[in-house]
Amino acid sequence: MKVSIVIPVYNRATVVGRTLDSVLAQTHRPLQLVLVDNCSDDNTLQVLDDFKRAHAAADFEVLVVQEARHTAGAARNRGLEHATADWVMFFDSDDVMKPRLVERYVSRIEREGGEVDMVAARGRLVLPDGASRELPFYRRDIFARHILHGIIATQRYIVRRDFVNAADAWNIELPGWNDWEMGMRLLLARPRLAFLTCRPLIEVNHSGDDSITGTEFHSRAGQWERVIDIVENEVRCSMLKGRERYYRLLDYRRLVLAAHYEREGHPELAKPLCRAAYASLAQSYDNSRRWRWFVAPTVRRLFARIVAGKRGSAQVARLIF
Repeated sequence: MKVSIVIPVYNRATVVGRTLDSVLAQTHRPLQLVLVDNCSDDNTLQVLDDFKRAHAAADFEVLVVQEARHTAGAARNRGLEHATADWVMFFDSDDVMKPRLVERYVSRIEREGGEVDMVAARGRLVLPDGASRELPFYRRDIFARHILHGIIATQRYIVRRDFVNAADAWNIELPGWNDWEMGMRLLLARPRLAFLTCRPLIEVNHSGDDSITGTEFHSRAGQWERVIDIVENEVRCSMLKGRERYYRLLDYRRLVLAAHYEREGHPELAKPLCRAAYASLAQSYDNSRRWRWFVAPTVRRLFARIVAGKRGSAQVARLIF
């Protein structure tokens, strides 16, 4: 079974080699690798062309294309246009796949008799200081888990090409959290979803200031809120049952964003976002005793934990909502 892998690249000449080597090391063939240079102003394009010349083969097709519009979504869509396999993976240019990742995906698809649209996998986050931790991975309560944890992230699934096209591909307007929005849209399209439950086969490298989301939130205030609003509208327009719960979880995500603003020293950004989210939550509970005596105090404690840099609040939020 042929698999297409789409990787957008922007100014990654010094780091993309590790990602390319991890694709080359895949035990599965045939592969098609579509590399999309996204307006790089270093020698990234030369690095990609050199890789193609050195490694392209009959069972390892390498395409190098360019996308003038400078967003990850536009670059991924350009790569998707050139993908020829029935199954496609999206990957980022500073991350690493273990050698058997594609093989395990294909094996899982074949084990399902092809009766599946997506397969999701575990991943491990590697921080700039070298510390690492396994990323959240769940097979149940998938919509809530994705709202809270973004488990259907760029690097962590393989999907039928026709399925992702039917879901209108990537939103080219979003500079950040575009994979969170895309993951939610794919889930709302009701894929037949399977999982790789083995140890993590993906290394997601948080590259500090060079990351698409950077290391802070306040400098792009307004952009994150817009993505949450887009996802909320997608849920509203869907046939998803129990939508009130998901609206609450999206309000909680707004509170998490506000907590990050507060932690970064920008209460002027945090306070209006908090007020709006709390008001929306209170209204959803009809300002009941449960809201006033239990939910609201618990949420305030969770907010304080996030401001203090503590982890684990999302697990509590999923249960109380």
